[in-house]
Amino acid sequence: MAFTRIDDREISIRFGIYKPDCLVILDATLVKKPGITSGLKDGHWIIINSDRPPADFHFLGDYSVATIDASSIARKYKLGSPSVPIINTTILGAFARVTGAVKIESVLEAIRESSPSKPEENARAARDAYEAANYQPSRVQEEIKD
Repeated sequence: MAFTRIDDREISIRFGIYKPDCLVILDATLVKKPGITSGLKDGHWIIINSDRPPADFHFLGDYSVATIDASSIARKYKLGSPSVPIINTTILGAFARVTGAVKIESVLEAIRESSPSKPEENARAARDAYEAANYQPSRVQEEIKD
């Protein structure tokens, strides 16, 4: 488990996040783990590294669900190994697409500036994930937009 805070202002607090706005699941086998959505606000996003459609995860409750096969995209760009692809930068592209919390251009710039290896491949993987994200807003998310 890891936590990330995003804001346009400096963030100085350093402790766990107990009521997240978004849950990113890098390993789809964890979706049935008891309490996986604990604290997640109704209608907010769950982004899952999976080749399955969002509707397959209806059992998670009334959340907006997005899926992206980040593992295949990472393998395409040879990020990590074929058996253990590194998907963290890849899934950032899907995160940017479905949440709108950050622009894809900002994600790509940060990846190119900060990636310790294969910065261009990581950026291309994030762009592919941005384009390929499969998402289904919840009823609550639709009401938030209106």
